[in-house]
Amino acid sequence: MWDVFLSYSRGDVERVRPLARALRDGGLEVFTDETGVESFAGISATIRRELGRSKALLAFYSTGYPEREACQWELTTAYLSGLGEGDPRRRVMVVNPERTADHIQPVELRDARHAAPDDLPALVADVRAHVARLDDPMTIAEPGVRHWLLGTPQPRPDFLGRLCELWQVHSALHAHAAPLVTGRAAAHAVQIRGMAGIGKTLLAQEYALRFEAAYPGGVCWVDGAAYEDSVQAYEASSRALGAGPGGLFAHFDAIGEPFLWIVDDAPADRLPARDIAAMSAPHPLGHTLFTLRSRAYDTLGTPVDLGPLDAPHARVLAGGDEALADAVDGHPLALGLLGRAVRAGHHPGALYDRLHARGRSLLDALADEDVTGSVVRDVDTADAADVLRCAAALHPLPLTTDDAAHVLAAADGVPRIVARRRAAGGIRELRARSLLTPAADDRWSLHPVTQHAWHHHDPAPARTEALRHAALRTLCGRRDTRDPVTLAFPGTRREAPMAAPSESERMAAYDIQVELVTRIGVQELAPGTGSLREALTSLKSLIDFTRATLHTYSVSLERGSETGAPTVQNLAYALINETIRPFTSAWHPRLAAYEARCPADVAPLDHEAAWPQADAMRAELAALREPLVRIAAGLGGISGADFGVAATG
Repeated sequence: MWDVFLSYSRGDVERVRPLARALRDGGLEVFTDETGVESFAGISATIRRELGRSKALLAFYSTGYPEREACQWELTTAYLSGLGEGDPRRRVMVVNPERTADHIQPVELRDARHAAPDDLPALVADVRAHVARLDDPMTIAEPGVRHWLLGTPQPRPDFLGRLCELWQVHSALHAHAAPLVTGRAAAHAVQIRGMAGIGKTLLAQEYALRFEAAYPGGVCWVDGAAYEDSVQAYEASSRALGAGPGGLFAHFDAIGEPFLWIVDDAPADRLPARDIAAMSAPHPLGHTLFTLRSRAYDTLGTPVDLGPLDAPHARVLAGGDEALADAVDGHPLALGLLGRAVRAGHHPGALYDRLHARGRSLLDALADEDVTGSVVRDVDTADAADVLRCAAALHPLPLTTDDAAHVLAAADGVPRIVARRRAAGGIRELRARSLLTPAADDRWSLHPVTQHAWHHHDPAPARTEALRHAALRTLCGRRDTRDPVTLAFPGTRREAPMAAPSESERMAAYDIQVELVTRIGVQELAPGTGSLREALTSLKSLIDFTRATLHTYSVSLERGSETGAPTVQNLAYALINETIRPFTSAWHPRLAAYEARCPADVAPLDHEAAWPQADAMRAELAALREPLVRIAAGLGGISGADFGVAATG
């Protein structure tokens, strides 16, 4: 039998060795794990066995200790052993090498007196005195099923990486047990908050399963969406157990033991705070734990906000594939679905492609139900929906209130003060519903799973497209162009420094260039192919497109001088007035006059092919290619894009 099980982070091994040596020199039998525990393996059979042979656990509680999963498993096991005996501190001792105790969880251990490692003789004497009061080793029990009043869920193997959050929940529920450090003398409710699928229900369930020994009065799981039905079921259960009249209050009064009251998926934002608070435990002995998405009920209880899983745990849950884990940014529901597909034999690369494909959501297909709809079901106002569209347009870049205001003002033509009020209100609503998370300096980030869900459930995709266009036009035009920027474009063959004096001009050059290189004048026609009328129509529409693009980006149409670098203005002027217009002005009336004489029984293309001037028009059309390619190359020098159309000399 060991007197002490020494628990420590692997990073503290050099600091722990003198402590272990001093304990052994003091006559104590000390177990130390020299082999380590594999990550994510839980608590190994060896460690569980040796804990069961130890009188007490001594935790070297450095700031790195809570980050080590094996340490948390060891601490939890010893803590629950002491809790079953009436005092969790009976089987756990703490050595605190840090200057403060804020990093120590659970709160009961934070409130205890901590030995200091720099006074080893005193520490050894304290440990000897503590274990001298213990006759038997710890009793190590598996998670029990004794106290659930209606059914008992089973532990979930996909519960990973949330051990610190388990301690946060427990410490918050029992903060009144350590009044010296918390200043709280009465129990408060706790609320687990976060976006849909982030693991709120799973954390509450695992907490109840692992810490049920703290609640000998039982564990009650209440469906927040069907609260009255759940309460009636518990009342019926209490009567079946022999409780007399008086409902649940009388039932728990008769038991006289603390119990845990979990309200899962509280109907946030649909009820006022007082109605949510009324769902709390029906007796003073109850400890209330809410799970909800809303962050609007700060007075409801101590919040424990859940974020994405860390990268190592996310990769494990995603079947070991880093790209899939990154694509859903640690979202447990999405990770679980993707990991199950990987283990079933689906190739990760194919899953990654399908995750970003149009059509039915991959996550919905893997779950065989609409799981993505619940992620964005709370987007129920126009302002919230529009801000979410703005955030999606900028993703993965963060969004600011000013960004959203500029986009809304540009898209709707409203005064900036009105747009800012709408943007601030939309961000406030999305933040309250856990759909935006704070980054820094009034910046808000959108989770990729939220973007994925919104893409498949957006009720107004045309509105989304309009806001996306407005975002590109307004936000890119506001960037500081004093710093050199290197740009690459899809389909290009090179990267080039941006030569435009402003982002608006670069975007205008790029848009005109894309249209120009796909027109008939640049893409040569084989002799005798194509339609001359379509060629004229295409060139005429290029004039209209160029004018509209200059107007969109507030670029004027100017004739440039023969010296100096090309600009969007003078290239556009040369395109419209010096290249296309002379051709269309000469050939449009000639072709139109000939087309008017087309017999009713002759196809238009056959009639056009018989035109005596067709070859001459084709020759002049071919001659347009050289100036058009030269203009396209000039636009490419401004936009930084090269589409493989070489200028002729």
